[in-house]
Amino acid sequence: MPAPRYLLPQHSTVASSILECVGDDYRRYADKPLPARWEEYLADRYGLDLSTQYAGVPISNPWGKASGQLSMTAQQVEDDTRAGLGFIVLKTVIAQDEQGAQSMRDWAVKESRMVAEHIIGSSGETGWTISWKGRGWWQTFDDYLTLVRDARRIAGTSGPLIVPSCKFHLPTPEESSWKTDEYVYTTRRLLEAWCRPGSLQPMPLEKDFSPTLAGSDRAAVRDKIIEWLQRVPELIESSAGTGTTRGGAPVRLGLKIFNALFDDDFQLDMLRSIHQPGPSRPDFYVYGNRLFDPEREFDGKKGIAYGGPDLSERNLRIISRFREDVADSTELLPWSATGNICSGKMALEYALRGASSFQLHTFFQLPAKVYSKTDGNKTQKALHELYLHPETGLVVWMHHLAGELGLPTNPLRFHDVIGIGG
Repeated sequence: MPAPRYLLPQHSTVASSILECVGDDYRRYADKPLPARWEEYLADRYGLDLSTQYAGVPISNPWGKASGQLSMTAQQVEDDTRAGLGFIVLKTVIAQDEQGAQSMRDWAVKESRMVAEHIIGSSGETGWTISWKGRGWWQTFDDYLTLVRDARRIAGTSGPLIVPSCKFHLPTPEESSWKTDEYVYTTRRLLEAWCRPGSLQPMPLEKDFSPTLAGSDRAAVRDKIIEWLQRVPELIESSAGTGTTRGGAPVRLGLKIFNALFDDDFQLDMLRSIHQPGPSRPDFYVYGNRLFDPEREFDGKKGIAYGGPDLSERNLRIISRFREDVADSTELLPWSATGNICSGKMALEYALRGASSFQLHTFFQLPAKVYSKTDGNKTQKALHELYLHPETGLVVWMHHLAGELGLPTNPLRFHDVIGIGG
């Protein structure tokens, strides 16, 4: 039987005292500075414990900046650190070998113009998508390593977790060999930039399978995609040097799974493939990158990735089916959710299906009129909505779940919600 489209009802059932308190805070902070530390404020005010994990690393709250144009400068990292994000995934760098050769250089495309557009899903639900033609990091690799070092310094020991993102070589259907020199050189240089002297914390690393891959010739053969997913973890693990990616190793690898131009069954095959035991198994994954439409136009060119309601609906449907299919038969990997997360309520739809963190991109760059908060940067404005919106905010819907599911409320822990929705 197909999983329900949504696990949460249209309206929350929360005590009027909580709703009044949230409404007061929502209005109060619309034109005033936000709490210095959201976690402490929400714990004192609403009994919430927001602590969770990303890539097996503890983080103070589940909100993160997804890789893209909004995480490619030290100033952006500084703004997001001040706003109170739990983690930041840096712009995706394109791997290279020691001589500077990049097999995936077609993804190093400079394009900064992004347009926020309304989009209507197939169900009639409205939402937002960001249209642009850019791809990965287009500056030098040394510039990217400087960004990694600067971001780590800015975040310090109590700020957001800093996560590099990289697109390594993926052989085309006509290629039989892998350019392992790119894996070795890039992985080790990233480690050098990320690691601190005396620290044993492993570096979280996202291997980006971007949505534009769905429309490229590289993704034309299903077996080749499965080969990518099964071979990449082993290559990065061996490239990192000593140890393994588990249990004190230098890298914790996550695969950012894209939505292929195939049916739902193939998406399930992709998820099954990364859950196989052995060296082909990553430490975590990110699901699921934007949809790709070869006919959709932007700036007079066809072929563009997009988001909105159809993306979240497909992602939630696939994850629900996957969890049903492998119930009690597979040790599930931890995962981070992305895809049309424009409210605390939508974030909890993903959490109920097992996501321990959320990566946003679109919601951090919408027109100013979308946010009720009138001061601060876009990340602060977005978090104000995500936490405190009286109808769709995380605070209200966490208390809804507490009442409906009988969760402990002293404290009410985000961790207790993860994966309990089937």
